Amino acid sequence: MLLAAAVLVYAAWLAPTPADASAQAVKLPETRFASSLSGHGFDAPPGFADALPARNPAHPEAKAVSEQVCSACHTQESDNFAHTVHALGMQVALAANPATATCEACHGPGSAHAANPTAKGSIIAFTHDGGTPVAAQTEGCLGCHSGGPRDAWLGSIHQRNDLSCSDCHNPMQAFSAEGLTTKQSVSETCATCHKDIRQQFNRRSHMPLPEGQISCVDCHNPHGTLNATLLKTDTVNETCYQCHAEKRGPFLFEHAPVRESCLNCHQVHGSNQHALLVAPIPMLCQQCHSHTRHPNDLMTELSLGTGGAPDERLMGRGCVTCHAQVHGSNHPSGPRLHK
Repeated sequence: MLLAAAVLVYAAWLAPTPADASAQAVKLPETRFASSLSGHGFDAPPGFADALPARNPAHPEAKAVSEQVCSACHTQESDNFAHTVHALGMQVALAANPATATCEACHGPGSAHAANPTAKGSIIAFTHDGGTPVAAQTEGCLGCHSGGPRDAWLGSIHQRNDLSCSDCHNPMQAFSAEGLTTKQSVSETCATCHKDIRQQFNRRSHMPLPEGQISCVDCHNPHGTLNATLLKTDTVNETCYQCHAEKRGPFLFEHAPVRESCLNCHQVHGSNQHALLVAPIPMLCQQCHSHTRHPNDLMTELSLGTGGAPDERLMGRGCVTCHAQVHGSNHPSGPRLHK
């Protein structure tokens, strides 16, 4: 009895669908993307599908053309752009909505440029000599890339120095593995301008940036912060503590220069002294602790092993031989940072 019922149910499931069954099927919302969503069940268009042509302040009367018109002349640029993350997103959006702006989403309507390709400013050009103000260039990029790390771009040191997004990024070609930077890495891109800082990493003691273990953006936010040096935290010490958490404390006995700023003793990018120090020990310590308590004789180059009056205190570990806990101590017997 049960077996017969099961056979009847299975046969009904295999039976052909009636011709009017489509009227009873669940319909997707009536949107211009319904046809592209029917096979996937998604309820939202791809991210670029609502992209409109960017506003070109130099030619507000220009009309949108199409990607085919742009590619007819810019074949090399189209080939390079095809391998970038922007191109992949735009092609998906274009397949969902043929009215999506692709090239013109960044460069603005192309009719004026197509009519007179040599006229500067007829299209939004992401160069300093293309006729488009830097403010208009960054406005186009921030139209999508606003918020988050770029919250403080306006008023930042890079913005005040008239830098454009395209000075560091090249969305038209995949030069780097991430960030679409103009060089292969973030650090190489920063070194384009900050050559003096990059040279400091070649000193004997340096942060492991040349080895690829860190990059400039581990400490700095090039898109702007609330401090002058573009640090990602509020202070130098907070930035250092992200890696050197053991130096944070709190300590029962603090060393005042350490609490004030790590830069009092360390050169953050690179130094020819041990442990990124700004001067060798004990010369560094005697900048504050000179002729007080013991020893009260000022150490100079004459006290070095090659000097006229060699001193074993200078040729050894110096002050830190005894005062080992220079960053702070929690030992009950540590007011002199001995333990």
